[in-house]
Amino acid sequence: MKGWLILALLLFSGAAQAQVYEDSIYMSNIGNVSFFKQNNQQSMPVIHLNSDEQLELYFDDMVGYPKNYYYTFVLCNANWTPADVSIFDYLKGFQQQAINQYRISSITREQYVSYHLLLPDANAMPAVSGNYILKVFLDGDTAQLAFTRRFFVVHNRVDIAANVAQPFTSQLFLTHQKVQLSINTRELNILNPQQQLKVVIMQNYRWDNAITGIQPIFMNNNIYQYNAEQDCVFPGGKEYRWANLESFRYQSERVASIDKSSFPYQVYLKNDEDLSGQPYLLMNDINGWYTISTTEMVNPWWQTDYAYVHFSFVPPGHHPFTGQNIYILGALTGNRLSNNNLMQFNADKGIYEKTLFLKQGYYNYTYVTRPADEPNAPGILKLTDGNSWETENDYTIFVYYRSLNDRYDELVGVTTINSRFNRQ
Repeated sequence: MKGWLILALLLFSGAAQAQVYEDSIYMSNIGNVSFFKQNNQQSMPVIHLNSDEQLELYFDDMVGYPKNYYYTFVLCNANWTPADVSIFDYLKGFQQQAINQYRISSITREQYVSYHLLLPDANAMPAVSGNYILKVFLDGDTAQLAFTRRFFVVHNRVDIAANVAQPFTSQLFLTHQKVQLSINTRELNILNPQQQLKVVIMQNYRWDNAITGIQPIFMNNNIYQYNAEQDCVFPGGKEYRWANLESFRYQSERVASIDKSSFPYQVYLKNDEDLSGQPYLLMNDINGWYTISTTEMVNPWWQTDYAYVHFSFVPPGHHPFTGQNIYILGALTGNRLSNNNLMQFNADKGIYEKTLFLKQGYYNYTYVTRPADEPNAPGILKLTDGNSWETENDYTIFVYYRSLNDRYDELVGVTTINSRFNRQ
């Protein structure tokens, strides 16, 4: 009996350590969640350690009356598993803080409570650099988890030089983009770079196709170069599609119709066509972000409405993709592939369809496919949009370092480059 108990405890401990945090919503009454660097909705939630920089959080409770929401932080490793350190080692101040700033929606058909938070504040400050998970929960009870959001606290201790180039491989030369980078570790004491140094590269803040686990191919004193031919190569994709939902009174060019007799409104976007066989077309996009905004009200956070927005994608020949699932991807779906943004094929119409509950604003999005039997595979643009070397994309590079005495990964460098402005 004692042996079985020990085995069960070991298995439970292993499962707990294997937990990986993501941006997730756990309560169905939670509406739009926006988390960004202060005053910039099209930005990742990144701040510098011990700076006066702040992040803004907005979220809506669709029930329509105020509740007691709280928040806390969790320090994570580079792979978003919880760090094996005490909360007292990475959080200065109180472990839980109340969210006291809110407004009940005004001049809207859909009633909700809009909550606002600026963080960190003097009562709850990250004490070390690294990946963090923001947990928002009800009534001071972490078991009543409403949602989680990732954010980053960086302590610049390295210099990152990077650019975007065309791959030399002939099969990828016209369709892919390659990130080349070198890292000057300056003051870091690195004895084993394969274990102490971790690099993560993200394209347009997408989590599904982020590149991890790459190793330097050349080391010269403090300079580590990452430019192997097969490493750091991303499909170029095409520019993002868009939907302007800033007004429900007037139809923008991408809106086919609005049913105002229903509650909430039903907004039907025009069919999105397959672009995989079309040449690259230069368009200005916002690389998958969205902006909560309106053309008719003063404050977009508590004076904008919600609607059911109907997306439709027309596959080649009106036939479904064999063995493939298709998803809507962008910040509007958390840049994740899940059942929440999985499209369904309508055999009568010969199109894929999906309805999302969205707040008024301007949205970028795209469509990706993934093999139905590979639930962890990245989304692929080849079948829906195609790939082009010329496409304008953002690439964000995160550098993590773990000293021989620490039990967590420090975030020691972050930089973002653009495939058009930082091109080799």
